[in-house]
Amino acid sequence: MIYKFLIGLLALIATSINAAHANDAYSIKNIGLDLANDLAQAAVAECRKRGYQVSAVVVDRNGLLRVALRDDLAPRFTLQISEEKANLAVMAGTSSADFRNRRDDIRAEMNHLDGIIVMEGALEIIAGGARLGAIGVSGAPGGDIDQDCAQHALDKYADRLEFIE
Repeated sequence: MIYKFLIGLLALIATSINAAHANDAYSIKNIGLDLANDLAQAAVAECRKRGYQVSAVVVDRNGLLRVALRDDLAPRFTLQISEEKANLAVMAGTSSADFRNRRDDIRAEMNHLDGIIVMEGALEIIAGGARLGAIGVSGAPGGDIDQDCAQHALDKYADRLEFIE
């Protein structure tokens, strides 16, 4: 009888030890290089079609640079601006325009943070309910046009984003 009790107790302890460490590791979705490259190229191509030389940057869910593209005649600073716009979208969990409109009260303070600028022109990249990263565009005469080019890229690859597992 004691033997069965000890076996049962050991089994209970073993399962509770396993349960205690069940969340020691987790998996998350992040944007792959191929998709990041395709989105950036689509955004630059759309703005070029409209007559604007821009840069497009894709960052991952942590704000780490995945792809940076600068069109031939786009000013070099558009790379930095588009990355900082994308970082804002990742940090805020919304488009850079939406954040700017809702939180204009802290715009000046936010613009003093390294790697972030509060300007229109960046959108989140979401697939299967998970935020994969963000795309930022800079160089068109107005953030609304930058954002339109980013939106075009997301629309172009909407099916691909929809079926990411």
